[in-house]
Amino acid sequence: MFEPIGGSAPKYTGQNVINPLAAICAGGMMLETIGEVEAGKAIEAAVIKCLETGKIKSLAAGKMGLGTKEMGDFVVSQI
Repeated sequence: MFEPIGGSAPKYTGQNVINPLAAICAGGMMLETIGEVEAGKAIEAAVIKCLETGKIKSLAAGKMGLGTKEMGDFVVSQI
């Protein structure tokens, strides 16, 4: 089973404030496990690049400086 740790945070549903990085990393781990090692490592490298830019102000919900959707797009832009 591949899932992010931290709970579901239903009170934030639809608010575009949740940090998706743990879910994205869990997806990367799943890819590696099913044999898509290169794809999984590309996701991990993209997340690391995002964190190294300094563009993300905090990892806390609502304090990232980016919304959930924008954070996902930011990771994709680093692949």
